[in-house]
Formats: sequence, C-alpha cells, structure tokens
Amino acid sequence: MAEEGWERRALEALANDIVVERRRARRWSIFFRLATLAVVAVIALGLLGIPGKHGAICLDRCTALVDVDGEIDRDGRASAEIVIGGLRAALDHPGTRGVVLRINSPGGSPVQAGQIHDEVVRLRKLHPGTSIHAVVEEMAASGGYYIAAAAEKVYVDKASLVGSIGVIMDGFGFVGTLDKLGVERRVLSAGENKAFLDPFAPLSDRHRDYAQTMLADIHRQFIDAVRAGRGARLRETPETYSGLVWNGERAVELGLADAVGTVESVARDVIGAEQVIDFTPKEDLANRFARRLGAAAGRQVLATLGAVGFGGARLR
Repeated sequence: MAEEGWERRALEALANDIVVERRRARRWSIFFRLATLAVVAVIALGLLGIPGKHGAICLDRCTALVDVDGEIDRDGRASAEIVIGGLRAALDHPGTRGVVLRINSPGGSPVQAGQIHDEVVRLRKLHPGTSIHAVVEEMAASGGYYIAAAAEKVYVDKASLVGSIGVIMDGFGFVGTLDKLGVERRVLSAGENKAFLDPFAPLSDRHRDYAQTMLADIHRQFIDAVRAGRGARLRETPETYSGLVWNGERAVELGLADAVGTVESVARDVIGAEQVIDFTPKEDLANRFARRLGAAAGRQVLATLGAVGFGGARLR
C-alpha cells in the first residue's frame, strides 16, 4: 500500500509539473505576442509620423496636397516647419505633376505666414514646371491669404471667406485694478522702453505711436506680397487693404482669387493628375507632446523674464 501511495504521489507531482510548465509556456507565448504587436504598432505610428510618407504611393502622375489647417502658429498644425516640409517633399517626388495648398485658416503669426509665403515663391522658381495652386475651403483670412497670394492661382468656394488684409495687436489694460485690490506691483527694468505696452500702466502716446508704426510696417509687407502675387489680376479699391473679408464669389470679382474650384477639380482640370496624394507631414503623438511641452516651457521662461506683457502682432 505504501508503494502504491508513493506512485500515486509521484504521478500527481508529475502532472502538476506538466500543468505548471504549460501555464508558464502559455504566459510567455502571450507575452511575446503582445510584445510583437506593440513593436508593430510603434513602427506603424512612426511611419505615419514621417513627413511626406504618404507620397510614396504616387507611382506615376499625381497631384500633391499640403494642408494649411487652423491658426498659423509655430507650435500648431499650420506651422512653417510642417507646411514647408510638406511642400518640399511633394516637389521632390518624381510623380508630382502639381501641388495644391488646401487652406482653412483664419490667420496667425506674420512670421510663420511670411516664411511659408516666401518659400512658396522660392519653390515656384526652383520648380517652374510644377505648378503650386491654393484652394480655399472655409477660409483664407489674413495670414491664410498671405500664403494663398504666393500661389500661381487661387481657387475658392462661392461662400469661402477671403481677405482680411490687415494686422492686429491686442491686449488688455488693467490700470487702477491693482489699486482697488490693494495689491502693490513692483516692476524693475533696465531700458526706458523695457516696460513697453505694460498692461498695468497707462499707454503713453509715444508707445502707442511706436506700436502703430510697427503694425503699419508689417501691413505694408503684407500689401506688397499681395500685389506681387496677384499682379494685374488685382482690382484694388479703397477697402482692399482695410481688413475686410469677402465671400469667394466677390473675391473672384476683386481679383483676390481666380475662380471657383475644389481640390478635386483643380487636380483633374487644371493640373491634369486626378489622383490626389496627401504630403502634409503627420506628427506622431510623442513629437507633438514634446513640441507643445517645449513651447509652453519657453513661454514660461519669457514671461518670467518679463519679455511677454502684451499680445504680439497677428495677421487675423
């Protein structure tokens, strides 16, 4: 009996060992499957984040699409870095027969808009056989139109909003507010104009005149760019550069745009390459987070140094 009990215990132990090993093998199998899936997912996300990667499927003739979407800002989707990167990738691709800048923007930074405008002008000269057209969907206002004016032709919807050729600098004045709250503000500066446009101090006539002159200079740069881009097509009126916007139909009449059209119609009827490939660089989540984190940190440093006290000039 003792011998039979020993055999039974040995068999039970062996069976338990087999069960444990199978469970361990199953866990490792699941682990490796999940790890493989994670690696594949990371690689896929990385490929989606490579600028211009979408253009790789254009094998013969295609129309390259680059979006100017949202506010034109260094840290946004319509930054000069992103838009220019897409344009260069599109024009370097051998299958590209023409480029469409699809614009949906209310404007934004005059620096970013100016950089995109100047690069469009440069690329048109560098690639004279490949046209660059702008297609306005919802809006190309202010900085958005600054970019559109650099294109060979501008196409709009009848109801698109176009124009707003002007510059604005806005902010708030809190003169007397701290006194009412019983708060003493202490400002130390070196340089008589370092506290220029301080929202807690009265706005002097000298500072107002200086700011207005600076805005007028940027406005003139904007006007010069529109005149150079539109040329004889532009029918100037006293309101052309007043900051007003017009619908697409009226913009065509004023020479701010050339015709009614869409991305698809321009690709098919103007460029002659019906296949549209998106070359707009797509940032992966990690890069987007790092960009925004870095921008926020930079703004905080500037604010701490007292360099930011008033909204900068905006093309909107």
